[in-house]
Amino acid sequence: MKKKLAIIHTTPVTVETLKDLANKMIGDCEIINIVDDSILPQLSNNGGNVQEIAERWEIYAKVAQEQGADCILNACSSIGELVSLTQPKVTTPIVRIDDAMAEYAINTAAKIGVAATLETTLKPTLDLLKQKATEKQKDVEFEPILVASAYQKLMAGDKEGHDSDLAVALRQLAKTVDIVVLAQASMARVVSTFTADEQRQFVTSPELGMEAVKNTLQTIK
Repeated sequence: MKKKLAIIHTTPVTVETLKDLANKMIGDCEIINIVDDSILPQLSNNGGNVQEIAERWEIYAKVAQEQGADCILNACSSIGELVSLTQPKVTTPIVRIDDAMAEYAINTAAKIGVAATLETTLKPTLDLLKQKATEKQKDVEFEPILVASAYQKLMAGDKEGHDSDLAVALRQLAKTVDIVVLAQASMARVVSTFTADEQRQFVTSPELGMEAVKNTLQTIK
């Protein structure tokens, strides 16, 4: 019986990339995409208050369950904390895309850079990393950076400008830390243009998150 994965997105940008990744890593799997691109602008306007989104996101999770999803993937780091709030209300297991990334980062480094182009994603990622460090009773130093100019250029249609600003900031940050956590999956594209040696210092959520989905699906009979 083919497994069914529901992915809840906050941007259409992640739809094809995560679908391709699921096909590559999980294999024969039916994918349901639920996209609400009004969430990030709302968070931007309300100071990142995810509680305003909680009820809506719970509805999406319940829709995914009604559709027969074996697993739900929350594809957005900005609203990752909604997973623990929603999980008790549905029987379908929910995977937070950045959870495995945070686990890996805390296990492997003592000084971690955290990069984002959106304030609403930087804080939740930092909070998750700090939570993991506390759970493991590990003393970790964090170096967060916000490359707001990159996001502004992307919104203005200047993709090259976005990539250029981000590349400069990421390379600079990498010089001062053990590893760099990319708070947004979309940033991985820029790192893919770096040399193999440079790339080893960066960690991003899609592959590790999809690996967690794969493991979850394998436990379901």
